[in-house]
Amino acid sequence: MLQSYRRLFALPHVSSLLLWSLASRLYMPGQPIAITFLVAEWTGSYTKAGLILGLLIVGTALVAPIRGRMADRGAADRIVLVCGIVYALGLTLIAVLPARLWWAAVPIALASGLFTPPANQIVRAMWPRLTTGRDLRAVYAAEATTQELLFVFGPMLAAGAVAMANARVALLLLAATALTGSLGFMVALRRAGVVEAVAGSGDETSPAPGPRLSLLCSGWMALFLPMMLLVVVGLIGVDLVMVAWANERSSPGLAMVLAGVWAAGSLVGGLVAGALPGTPHLSRRFFGAAVGVVLLVPFLPPLTHLPTPLLILPVLFVSGLAIAPTLAAVMGRLSDIAPPNRRAEAFGWMTTAQTTGAASAAPVMGALMDWSGVAAGAAGAAVAVVLAAVISPFIPAPHGERGERDGAAAAGRGTSGHEGEVAGEPDVR
Repeated sequence: MLQSYRRLFALPHVSSLLLWSLASRLYMPGQPIAITFLVAEWTGSYTKAGLILGLLIVGTALVAPIRGRMADRGAADRIVLVCGIVYALGLTLIAVLPARLWWAAVPIALASGLFTPPANQIVRAMWPRLTTGRDLRAVYAAEATTQELLFVFGPMLAAGAVAMANARVALLLLAATALTGSLGFMVALRRAGVVEAVAGSGDETSPAPGPRLSLLCSGWMALFLPMMLLVVVGLIGVDLVMVAWANERSSPGLAMVLAGVWAAGSLVGGLVAGALPGTPHLSRRFFGAAVGVVLLVPFLPPLTHLPTPLLILPVLFVSGLAIAPTLAAVMGRLSDIAPPNRRAEAFGWMTTAQTTGAASAAPVMGALMDWSGVAAGAAGAAVAVVLAAVISPFIPAPHGERGERDGAAAAGRGTSGHEGEVAGEPDVR
């Protein structure tokens, strides 16, 4: 496993792109904490804090595909720079507002959301330009796995700033983090030489001359987007269930323990999956994630009242094992089926589906838990992930068979690289 990752990070530019793309997203998990504390301090209303957070999410969802199209046409570095500057400026404006002008944060939040730094969709579209075959699958797994660390350190950064100073300082710190990460990511893109447009490949997936239709007109996208929305609803739902359970027991620290163990399972699963040979089997991983979430339901109240919630930690760890591998397989599959010169747009639509799922999870899971306890919320999350798993076998892989044929041909010619190696690997996942 270590040899696989050593080979991966020895590839030119992979380490710097991964590091800076993660750095430019570090602000995201801590942002809800800083804004909630700040707006609640101003107004005493969590509803108003939720409104401002919701508008940030809406802005991101609205323009992610548009930013992707722009990046596909070139100048991805300038897009990252402009978005980083404007977004940081928006957070700064919110942070320095007087309490009596809290309402001004509403339009500022929406405008800022329109310029959310697009590091995730851009870097995922760039990986196939730097590597192929087994290493490409490994880098998607590495990203999905290390992304879990953001949800550990991001909230710690924001909560620590709130505790040591105040919510204004926390939001200013997140603005500086977003700007610094965007600047570093821009430099990494330039050094990697992947800022210009990709020429059309000339195959059946490339757009025909003339007006360029949206990828929504592709049949596979009509399946891919609801699949992503549903799986995000399920995963965010589990997070909300853990928070609600901890709240019921008047033990806020319990939520961090539960979420930490679930994330640890995902980290271990992602590290192992990224080093395994063979092409990831998308539907198997989805059904593995679904089984993991279903497994949690019987251990939660009111179905079961454990003597201590710590008894569920082994179940949580096992439940998390398939999360990062599933997300890595999703990114790899999208990279494979999207036209090469429209990958950033495709990942933009993926971002839209994810943000929509994240925004809709809270009211749905909240209603279920109000109706019948945290087990009902977990059951709702399980249903969402199961539905996503049911869709997953119908997501096509049009380049997969051709990639294997090309890899076999390359191996026969003695071509260097991993394509030939991959063609002969068993599908063990």
